Amino acid sequence: MQQRILGRTGRTVSVISLGTWQLGGDWGSVSESDAAAVLDASLESGVTMFDTADVYGDGRSEQLIGSYLADRPATEVLVATKMGRREAQDPANFTLENFRRWTDRSRANLRTDTLDLVQLHCPPTVVLSTDAVYDALDLLVEERAIAAYGVSVETTAEALAAIARPGVASVQIILNAFRLKPLDEVLPAAVAAGVGIVARVPLASGLLSGTYTSDTVFAENDHRNYNRHGEAFDVGETFSGVDYEAGVAAAREFSALAASVGLAPATAALAWVAQLEGVSTVIPGARNAEQARANAAAGSVPTLPDSFTVSVRELYDRYFRAAVHPRW
Repeated sequence: MQQRILGRTGRTVSVISLGTWQLGGDWGSVSESDAAAVLDASLESGVTMFDTADVYGDGRSEQLIGSYLADRPATEVLVATKMGRREAQDPANFTLENFRRWTDRSRANLRTDTLDLVQLHCPPTVVLSTDAVYDALDLLVEERAIAAYGVSVETTAEALAAIARPGVASVQIILNAFRLKPLDEVLPAAVAAGVGIVARVPLASGLLSGTYTSDTVFAENDHRNYNRHGEAFDVGETFSGVDYEAGVAAAREFSALAASVGLAPATAALAWVAQLEGVSTVIPGARNAEQARANAAAGSVPTLPDSFTVSVRELYDRYFRAAVHPRW
C-alpha cells in the first residue's frame, strides 16, 4: 500500500483509506461484528486512515471505531471525523460554543482526548469565508481538543476558498470518473498550497463497480433509494449526482475500459483516482471484509497508462459534463 502525507496534518496515511458512512447504517444495516470485520480487513490490508462523521448513524460509526481502537491501543491509524450537520444548516450555528459541544461528543464517541482531524461537514458556503470560524478552529487546535482541521465540500468553488486559508490541513471533495471538475483547478491549487485532498464517493455510490442495473433495488434506509433527487441532502452525494440510468450505461463502458488493463471495475476506478497528482487519499466505503480488502488492493496497482485517463475524460464528456460540470 502506498503512503502519502495528508497535507498540513503532517501525518502519513495510506493512499486508499476507509470511509465509514456504511458502518453508521445509512446504506442498509451493518452488524457490529461485520463492522469489526471491515476494520480488521482494512488494517490488515495496509489502511492507516478511517474517515467518519458525527452524523453517521447518529454517532454509531464513531462509537464503533472508538470501541474497536480502545481494544487495540497499539493500532496506529488516523481517524478523521466531521462536524456541523447535527443541527440546521444556518451559518449562525457555526460558533466556538457549538464546535466545542460537537467535538466533545466526538471525543467521547471515539474515546480520545484529541481528535486527529476534524472536518467541517459540507457547511453553508458562506461559512467557508467567515474569519470567526477559522479563529474558533485555531483555538481548538491550541487547546488540543483537535490536532488539525479541514473541510468537506460540495463544490470546487468551496474547495478553493478553503485551500486559501492557512490553517486548513485538508479538503475532502467528491472525485471519481463521473465527477472530474476538481481536476481543473482544485488539485493544482492543493498541490501549490500543501493542502491534502481526500477523495470521497470514488465509486459514485457503487455505480463504478459495474454491478448495478436498471432493475437494482436498494434498501428503504439506503440513501441510494431515498436521496436520488436530493430529498435528504445534496444530491451530489448519491451516485455523484448523475442520472441513474445514464450512470448504469456509462458504468458498462467503464467496466470494459477496466478490463482492457486487466482490472476489475472498482479496482480500476479507485486506482485511477488515487494516482491523480494532488490526491492524498481515497476513502471508499465497505460493508464487508471482502469489499475492504478489494478496495485496499487498488493502492498497489501499477501506474495506469495515459490512454486510460484519455478514455475516462471522453466517457465523462459524452455522458456527464453538460449536467455535472456547471453544478459542482
